[in-house]
Amino acid sequence: MLGLDKVATALVAPGKGILAADESIATMSKRLETAGVTPSADTRRDYRQLLLTTPGLDSWVSGIILCDETLGQDLSDGTPFGEAATALGIMAGIKVDKGVTSLPFSDGGFVTEGLDGLRGRLDAYRERGAVFAKWRAVLNPASLHWRTVHANAHALARYAALCQAAGIVPIVEPEVLMDGSHGIAVCQAATTTVLAAVFGELDAMGVDPRGIVLKPNMIISGTESEDQARPAEVARDTLQVLTATVPPAVPGIAFLSGGQSNEQACANLAAINAQAAAGGTPPWRLTFSFGRALVSDALRAWHGVAASAADAQDKLAANCRRASEASKGPVTAAVGA
Repeated sequence: MLGLDKVATALVAPGKGILAADESIATMSKRLETAGVTPSADTRRDYRQLLLTTPGLDSWVSGIILCDETLGQDLSDGTPFGEAATALGIMAGIKVDKGVTSLPFSDGGFVTEGLDGLRGRLDAYRERGAVFAKWRAVLNPASLHWRTVHANAHALARYAALCQAAGIVPIVEPEVLMDGSHGIAVCQAATTTVLAAVFGELDAMGVDPRGIVLKPNMIISGTESEDQARPAEVARDTLQVLTATVPPAVPGIAFLSGGQSNEQACANLAAINAQAAAGGTPPWRLTFSFGRALVSDALRAWHGVAASAADAQDKLAANCRRASEASKGPVTAAVGA
């Protein structure tokens, strides 16, 4: 097996990012229903198979994050998902957290669960072909309590340590939500606090920063804010936060889309890379780990009809290609926006 640092570096290889296809059974079922597809284990499998087998996907995507159900399934030809991904030149990843629950005495904050039994589950996931994992923490910037920050940073660090001990690269995802009417300054302050706490806990747990990938939010305005930041402002504030909090030893930062459209997320990513390049060579690769921003168009085009699969894959490919280009550096249309 490649060393953790080599896997982490390969996940953020130039021009490539990570496809997040790890929705829970409940969430994926709701999205299938919205698209007119009857949810079942088979239709969830068919949808993820459509994504994974998109022609040329490995040109833009280094890894795909799956949920427990999907990693345990086979493609329609009988090939296990993990094995199929490897054969297609794409690393298989697995979401290992168990979702969020209310955190007492934190003014409505949440903490992510799933540490119990994780050591054994990681061994099983590795046997199924997973070489990286993901754990998502969820934080509200408008009501950020220190207990919420501490609890989630500690859980992320324990998860990351268990992953590295099991020979699996941890994707560390502390998501400061974009939902709300807050301005970009609130997002910037909250994200700075969160990332500083996360890296403090990672260090305390002995996690090697060379063997992780950070999956943060971009610094953006809340969805309901009247003052929506432009890509140049997003890039400036995002780079300020990363420079202040992320160790240079981390090989790459794969931004989550957080509900942004493909066009918006890619414009912001292109601007981040352009400004980073203008300031010299950044210490980390700056790329993407998008979910809905890559797959929503494909799901709507497919809507469970086999004859529509090729059209759906074309839409996924176009979105992945756009994200790949945005991860490479300056894009004039995005930078000046």
